[in-house]
Amino acid sequence: MGREEREVFQIAEQFTMEGVVESAAPHGSGHINDTYLLTCKTNSEYKKYILQRINHDIFKKPWELMENVVKVTEFLQKKIAEGGGDPEREALHVIPAKDGTSYRRQEDGTYWRMYGFIDGATSYDAVKEPKDFYESAVSFGHFQKLLADYPAETLYETIPNFHNTVDRLANFKKALEEDVMGRAAEVQEEIRFVLDREKDCHVLCDMLSNGEIPLRVTHNDTKLNNIMIDDQTGKGICVIDLDTVMPGSALYDYGDSIRFGANTGAEDEKDLSKISCDIDLFSLFTKGYIEGCEGSLTETEIRMMPMGAKLMTLECGMRFLADYLEGDHYYKVHRPEHNLDRCRTQFQMVKDMEEKWEVLQGIVESYL
Repeated sequence: MGREEREVFQIAEQFTMEGVVESAAPHGSGHINDTYLLTCKTNSEYKKYILQRINHDIFKKPWELMENVVKVTEFLQKKIAEGGGDPEREALHVIPAKDGTSYRRQEDGTYWRMYGFIDGATSYDAVKEPKDFYESAVSFGHFQKLLADYPAETLYETIPNFHNTVDRLANFKKALEEDVMGRAAEVQEEIRFVLDREKDCHVLCDMLSNGEIPLRVTHNDTKLNNIMIDDQTGKGICVIDLDTVMPGSALYDYGDSIRFGANTGAEDEKDLSKISCDIDLFSLFTKGYIEGCEGSLTETEIRMMPMGAKLMTLECGMRFLADYLEGDHYYKVHRPEHNLDRCRTQFQMVKDMEEKWEVLQGIVESYL
């Protein structure tokens, strides 16, 4: 047994799992936290658990993050049980530490937590068929429905201003003004693209602040691989990775899903002719999300769905461009202009949405 595995065993023993750990192996494809799948032997069976190191470089206050997770998962379990579902499979279960807390801090300063493992289900990194995208839409919509009456304002912001587009715009302007790498002169077209849409950056923030759209519990990382798909039925059964669950707008989750899921090209595609908003995928995800929400969205939220998609895409491109101006310190890059390529694909997607605006609006308004 390697030193790392011994350490994982020792950390696991601090939690109230059943049985004795027989194996621990790296699990999943996440880039933020270190994740291990534990197999434990009890008297009569084997049980599995997920052990994770919380990345406290990104999540500065793990104790607040875990308070969010515990409150939300317990709320979900209750709602699922009341609806006749299976809370053991349809919601995450935090396994408490032996001291009763939801996490353990080690002597080296790392923070760890444990979840029950959901058997008979798989998370997928990529959309293989359109129905996968649809299932993710239904699942994230259902997640929104279950949490519709949760007091979102009581949750912590695990990453402050994560989808505050006004704040993201201010950060972009600061990067532009400082221009520490001397790169601004070569990207004037991209800079102008952002500044021409400055008013758009205020739309959702203003609507939240004046109560035109409700503050809701949002997931903020609505990728396909954060849905557990039942191996038998092919249906989404559980939303996972709740680290960025915090107050926000349902349009953040919807919009970010459209941003990457309905894009016809790769996020760092150099050939911008390959980048567009796929109308069929936009329509499919919209259908699934609204169905999953089961009437919990307001009429205004539905009408603003295209704006949610546009703003989440614009915000992402703005962040790539700001990071390029600052010297590529946030996103990992594999070539000199990697962030610039990423920025351009997002802006091309925004431009394509704008050209198809009446079509996008017609799709969402058909559900009113």
